[in-house]
Amino acid sequence: MSTVAVILAAGLGKRMKSSLPKVLHPVLGDPSLLWVLRSLPSEISAAVLVLHFGREQVETALAEWRKEGLLPCPVHTVDQREPRGTGHAVQQAVPELDRLAPRRVIILSGDVPLLGKESVARLTALDSAMLAMDLLEPRGYGRVMQNSDGTLRGLVEEKDASSEILAIRRVNGGAYALPWCELKPALAGLSNENAQREYYLTDAVVAVAAKVPTHVELCDASELLGMNSRADQAQLQSLARRHINARWMEAGVTFLDPETTSVGPRVELAQDVLLEPTLRLEGQVQVGKGTRIGQGCVFRDCRIGAGAEIRPYCVGVDAVIGDHAKVGPFAHLRQGTRLDEKVHVGNFVETKKAHLHAGAKANHLSYLGDCEVGERTNIGAGLITCNYDGFHKHQTLIGQDVFVGSDCQLVAPIQLGDGCLIGAGSTITQDVPANAIALSRTAQVTREGAARRLRDRLKGGMS
Repeated sequence: MSTVAVILAAGLGKRMKSSLPKVLHPVLGDPSLLWVLRSLPSEISAAVLVLHFGREQVETALAEWRKEGLLPCPVHTVDQREPRGTGHAVQQAVPELDRLAPRRVIILSGDVPLLGKESVARLTALDSAMLAMDLLEPRGYGRVMQNSDGTLRGLVEEKDASSEILAIRRVNGGAYALPWCELKPALAGLSNENAQREYYLTDAVVAVAAKVPTHVELCDASELLGMNSRADQAQLQSLARRHINARWMEAGVTFLDPETTSVGPRVELAQDVLLEPTLRLEGQVQVGKGTRIGQGCVFRDCRIGAGAEIRPYCVGVDAVIGDHAKVGPFAHLRQGTRLDEKVHVGNFVETKKAHLHAGAKANHLSYLGDCEVGERTNIGAGLITCNYDGFHKHQTLIGQDVFVGSDCQLVAPIQLGDGCLIGAGSTITQDVPANAIALSRTAQVTREGAARRLRDRLKGGMS
């Protein structure tokens, strides 16, 4: 059976008070819309997004996700040029749905990020169905009325509901699976004769239910919470964090303080990983067995090997850290950093497009950019690879078993041969052969007694 998803993502989100489209606001580092797309099961053959506000931003994000392989199926977009209700939004997808010729349509909302793949799979397993939830305080939601056999009888928006209907606690979750041959004419027959003068999708759902038995599937309310305000976003973050952290703790990961530790939905953690408080792991992060990540660290799209020690307050983006490496505290690993096995990168070291081979060390206060550092090489405190001339970036190649003294500058492009020694305080502008010593200090001048004479003059007011 061909099934196509329609995802409603055209809303401005006025209560978010943001220039960013509501569906791009993140939960644990991933935009809400990406969570929804990720919930689509494998039997969904395509998705149609209904966009309007911030369409260019959303399509730019889609292109990036497509490039990264994050989209579960082909995704197409249509524009709802004016906000005239949820029914009107789905109407804009009709030509695209006709082209895709589905047998069934799944309708979801792009600002409901925590709906799980299992719940969407329950929808796709039925010919016609909807998700609902029972709330103690159902204010703000449309009410669900059912037949004696539990199938759907009616849906009433709160603004159109009588006091009797408002007493119903079962509310509409806004997720549907409907046969296309019945849904299409139901959409064409929609009217805006209601309190909000909008075309309600719920009217089309009820019209389908009058022809095809439509099951009402109950779902946990946390899965159907929408992101309509910053407070909602904070609540979604908290719910997602607790769910994800509980799952990893069951799998053998230690959280010293799970309430302050944020692990994104695409993170993979091995057994015996230990996570200290207030850290964030976002995007595609993989952490190997027995690794410890310190307090306050932030890593995005990184791969961290087994047995590594990441000390507190380190930042990494698009970096690879090898087995048993030691990083930090206060290290910054920028895009393209690669640290091989047993590499040490210490406090206040910044790397960018830097490859440090096995056993290399840069323990203090250095910048390593556009460079390669050989095995067992020691980088002294205060080294700068001068890689940028104002127009182009240049490479620094440092061999194995090299010793670079403190407070040196390597002006790229430059190459240091295996086993060479660079004296402290040197500015190196030419290649250094293997096993050579390079030193560029000026000669030291010592004047005995000069310090005392200078102090005497200054005390006497002499210039």
